[in-house]
Amino acid sequence: MKLSVNQELWVDEILEKIKSKMSLVAERNQNRIPYTAENGVFNDYSHEKIYWWTNGFWPGIMWQMYHVTGNNLYKDIAVKTEQKMDQNFLMPAKLDHDNGFKWLPSAVADYRITGSQESRNRGLLAAELLAGRYNPAGHFLRAWNEWGGEKHLGWAIIDCMMNLPLLYWAWKETEDPRFRHIAVNHADMAQTCFVRPDGSVNHIVEFNPETGEMIKSHGGQGYEDGSSWTRGQAWGIYGFVLSYRHTQKESYLNTAKVIANYFIANIPNSSLIPVDFAQPQTCVWEDSTAAACSACAMIELSKYVKESEKQVYLNPAIRLLKALAENRTGRPHRRRKKDAGILSEAFS
Repeated sequence: MKLSVNQELWVDEILEKIKSKMSLVAERNQNRIPYTAENGVFNDYSHEKIYWWTNGFWPGIMWQMYHVTGNNLYKDIAVKTEQKMDQNFLMPAKLDHDNGFKWLPSAVADYRITGSQESRNRGLLAAELLAGRYNPAGHFLRAWNEWGGEKHLGWAIIDCMMNLPLLYWAWKETEDPRFRHIAVNHADMAQTCFVRPDGSVNHIVEFNPETGEMIKSHGGQGYEDGSSWTRGQAWGIYGFVLSYRHTQKESYLNTAKVIANYFIANIPNSSLIPVDFAQPQTCVWEDSTAAACSACAMIELSKYVKESEKQVYLNPAIRLLKALAENRTGRPHRRRKKDAGILSEAFS
């Protein structure tokens, strides 16, 4: 990744701020899994919501901070959180397509860093459970067990592209090609059924679970069906570039570029990303997570494109991160989700 001198100085400055902030955050949250904050106090998802899809992010952040600082406090919190999440394995109704989000930045990160066999076992169990959601008729991984009171047996979502690296890891770890076949089949399906010609993506696609026939798309968390939910765009860029990283399949890299080009073309002058690129101008909702994740995705993408294309993706990524650092850290604002405040490569 080629940065200018000014960009490198900015990155160093932000890293020091993150170190200072996270030492305090970690001290205050050693025995909880923080999610959103209300009145300065984090909601704790260690108990009644131990199954929540973002619970792997906290140990993932702790592992990143341990890597940067060597402070064992971060390691201890990461391991303790990973162990707490074992409860989720005993809750089949709360195990869904998001096993990658939960156990890649926690158990798999732990195994990669420490060699823990217990963590390896957790990662492989999570991968087996994810592989069990594969529908061979439609070549998709089923999304939720239940949503809005209905089972939605044939629903798949763009978010799941970020869970595929768990299967790629399991394939390389065990040399069992089942995991690769499932991940590649799902990614191939997503290229056809989720990515539109202009580079925007569907959030939800519904299939007939018996025949695999595509029935329709749904707007999901976007403004409406056919619009462009920005976090879904980020999952698309990131998911396809990670699939390329693991398979070297050129079409995945090209798909990531198409989605990224669409995203870049729609970045507003403020560089603050709306919840949906198609939302009305009267709607002021933002999604800082979409900005952060798309920046991560474009940084990753810049590693694999031709030298002449690298700045095409790296410069907008830095622009988005600067906008977040200058306008959306430590200040209240209207947004749909809270961003974690730290970025990582935990899903690779």
